[in-house]
Amino acid sequence: MTRKSANSGERVRQLLAQETARIIVDQGVRDYRAAKIKAAERLGMRAHGALPGNAEIERAVTEHLRLFGRESHAKLLCMMRETALSAMELLEAFTPRLVGPVLSGTADANSAVNLHVFADSAESVSATLTGLGISYRAYERRLKTRRDRTDTFAGYQFHHSDSTVEATVFPVDGIRQAPISPIDGRPMKRADLKAVRGLIDDL
Repeated sequence: MTRKSANSGERVRQLLAQETARIIVDQGVRDYRAAKIKAAERLGMRAHGALPGNAEIERAVTEHLRLFGRESHAKLLCMMRETALSAMELLEAFTPRLVGPVLSGTADANSAVNLHVFADSAESVSATLTGLGISYRAYERRLKTRRDRTDTFAGYQFHHSDSTVEATVFPVDGIRQAPISPIDGRPMKRADLKAVRGLIDDL
């Protein structure tokens, strides 16, 4: 491959990453692969081969928010982290951890506050929400727990402080090993109450 063709291929990946980031932020498409295919179609490119990886998309989303969000994004992120903290305090009995875009700083107005909670049974989490007078919707989420294994976990979606919160329930010992991130293939980053308070103070 010549240097010119290599540079051309890299430029295509950059354009696709930027357009994918715009679709994710502006249209609220949370599925990175779906957003990449949509970006490739919009740019008239082939939807395979040159598609950027999820880590590249994550960096492009961060850059997009930095360029076009600035102060408004910082305010939104602070508000969502405060919502996360409040929801974590409500579910403190389940050792909650913040994960996902609100933790990484790539959240936008379409993002949910993603929590991991830990309990002997999912029903104990739903009973707590009911006891707090919180209406919720149950869901199931498939997550890669090892590179060669995917498991299904129960979860509960509810509204809190004008944001959507999604609390996915893991076994109590699931706190020791986070599931694999689809972004970089590493264990997901998790933040406890103290860490989230620190993130809010740093904004």
